[in-house]
Amino acid sequence: MRPERLVPLIVACALFMEQLDSTVIATSLPAIAIDLHEDPIALKLALTSYLLSLAVFIPASGWFADRFGSRTVFRAAIVIFTFGSLLCGLASSLPDFVIYRIIQGMGGAMMVPVGRLVILRTVPKQDLVSALAWLTVPALIGPVLGPPLGGFITTYFDWRYIFFLNIPIGLIGVLLASRFIPDIREDDLPPFDLHGMVLSGIGLAGLVFGFALLGQHAVQPWIALVVVVVGAVAMFFYVRHARHTDRPILDLTLLRIPTFFAGVVGASLFRVGIGALPFLLPLMLQLGFGLSPFASGMITFASAAGAMTMKFTAAPIIRAFGFRRVLIVNCFIASACIAVIAVFRPDMSHLALIIALLVGGYFRSLQFTSTNALSYADISSEAMSRATSFASVAQQVSISTGVAVAALVLDSMRSLRGDGTIHLFDFSVAFVVVAMIAVCSVFFFVRLPKDAGAALSGRPRRAVTPAEAPGEMGSAA
Repeated sequence: MRPERLVPLIVACALFMEQLDSTVIATSLPAIAIDLHEDPIALKLALTSYLLSLAVFIPASGWFADRFGSRTVFRAAIVIFTFGSLLCGLASSLPDFVIYRIIQGMGGAMMVPVGRLVILRTVPKQDLVSALAWLTVPALIGPVLGPPLGGFITTYFDWRYIFFLNIPIGLIGVLLASRFIPDIREDDLPPFDLHGMVLSGIGLAGLVFGFALLGQHAVQPWIALVVVVVGAVAMFFYVRHARHTDRPILDLTLLRIPTFFAGVVGASLFRVGIGALPFLLPLMLQLGFGLSPFASGMITFASAAGAMTMKFTAAPIIRAFGFRRVLIVNCFIASACIAVIAVFRPDMSHLALIIALLVGGYFRSLQFTSTNALSYADISSEAMSRATSFASVAQQVSISTGVAVAALVLDSMRSLRGDGTIHLFDFSVAFVVVAMIAVCSVFFFVRLPKDAGAALSGRPRRAVTPAEAPGEMGSAA
């Protein structure tokens, strides 16, 4: 099998485990909340803690892979993730569960970014879009299987068995990595930016986790605000640190590249909207519609099925229309598909719900694939490690922010009524809010040149006049 297919398929084994885990948990949140004697909205901490752990530790993944070898780090990451899964299955309280999810995140932080880095360094640029699509096809099996499988296990057995599923998958991943993943290293490495790692970790965790604590009745609002302020201050000092460091843990100079800026910062707004879906949709179907976890999972899997279908058409669509046009038009379509969920009602045909989610999953996945590929269109091989770390951090922060936004909207709606219960209308408001956030990302895509990402799409690159040069746009970033 050719390298642009073999290596992505192997890396996808790890991504499959991660995606299966996250989608299964989302379907089982109400049942986990009951078993742990917690408010269902409080379980947002289990989602955001994992995503934040990814964001905090991902920046170190590239350096560790370059220093110790991509195969060594990749295998160790799978082991840590699998061990964290075992602990999650044994959790007896929400604090325990959150801590064990953080351990899982430490493994996930090294697992997928390092695998993506191997792909970017071994696959020619003209085959990159195809390789990234091959990477996500098997990985999307996780989201397809996750909801119905998690719902089935939760309904008829126990949610704890969900985490035990990762153990055999992790063992297979270690074996495949040992056999096929190249042990890529860098000889000339800069010193590890520990100072930047601490500042960025505190900053990102403080901002997103503090925001997630808002509306958490177990914590006073002023405590959440203090956490947010601490995060903001840490990020301020990190920006100052990065400006005076040759190789910071998060290289902010990459934002001067227009395609990277649009593919990372612009796409982050879209991911804030999308990140809320795995949290909102299962809760709405179970708490608002009264469905069982299994019935809920049999409906929500349609989004992932639509995403999988898209992977076979991404490259020809981008080749035909170009990145800029696809991103602008598809942003409106994908955001509208989120807003449509607001009109879902219990008396609607399940087939109609599945079709709507199937179509929405297709267009959301097209946006993901396009922005992921565009981000690396103009990145040099030397800067690829820093770029993958930066992009991965932005992705996890935006998704965790989406969960926090959705939870805050739900909690605010029930607080306004004062009855302490979540109504179906609350979910409708939340879906509209996150759809409005997602569509705002279009403002970043309209600033792209018409031939943005031409090296990846296969479309001819037109000559750029001095007036159209992207320098000002990049420096403004």
